[in-house]
Amino acid sequence: MAAPSSAPPPALSQGAVHGPVVKVHPVVLASIVDSYERRNEGAARVIGTLLGTVDKHSIEVTNCFSVPHNESEDEVAVDMEFAKNMYELHKKVSSTEQILGWYATGNDITEHSVLIHEYYSREANNPIHMTVDTSLQNGRMSIKAYISTPMGVPGKTMGVMFTPLTVQYVYYDTERIGVDLITKTCFNPNRSIGLTSDLQQVGSAGNRLQDSLSSVIQYAEDVLSGKVTADNNVGRYLMDLVNQVPKISPEDFESMLNSNINDLLMVTYLANLTQAQIALNEKLLNL
Repeated sequence: MAAPSSAPPPALSQGAVHGPVVKVHPVVLASIVDSYERRNEGAARVIGTLLGTVDKHSIEVTNCFSVPHNESEDEVAVDMEFAKNMYELHKKVSSTEQILGWYATGNDITEHSVLIHEYYSREANNPIHMTVDTSLQNGRMSIKAYISTPMGVPGKTMGVMFTPLTVQYVYYDTERIGVDLITKTCFNPNRSIGLTSDLQQVGSAGNRLQDSLSSVIQYAEDVLSGKVTADNNVGRYLMDLVNQVPKISPEDFESMLNSNINDLLMVTYLANLTQAQIALNEKLLNL
């Protein structure tokens, strides 16, 4: 798709943020940063398609892919055939993901953004536009999301106003592991860190749980001694937490835990045995 830059400049709404909440997963941000680092020489920014799901109150962005494009002062050209083929391939892997809109690196919305947004308006109902400031102008990677609203006099030249939306960062439990690992590189001079073993992860989780319990116990003691004013909301959360703990005797709990550990060890043993048998079979076949 190639179009001259003849659209009126976009307007940005400075009013209150309204509309659905845009929930962004870490894998989306990692993919955008990776595509920006691999951009063609001389390219000022990269763009791509956002994929995910929509419900009544939120838009959840779970995936994305970059789309080749060229920009100049006069026109913008986007390889929409590539975008369609990529979306068809993504549907074979995850049929629930649909096109939500598009993203662009940078902190500004340009006249070309209006033209690109017009195309995505034909692919999705009221698409969103997300900007990711990979240049870190304010010392951090600012992420903003918008929806477009037409404005102007009917029958005359129409413009587009981009209205900001609330952006939240969410993650699955599996993504949390990667996020925690990446966060640790901030404190490493080499910006690198090795993977920890399963036992070390269990130990770290146990230590965090123990620290949380210590904080809760200290808070309860301070409330009882009058050092801290009681908060009803905190009390309700603690009551919900206590009610979620199953009522079971220590002997039954120990028996259940040992049984689960034995099952886990058996599965691990069988997996290692199968792996060794497959490796031995390959060796015999190569003789």
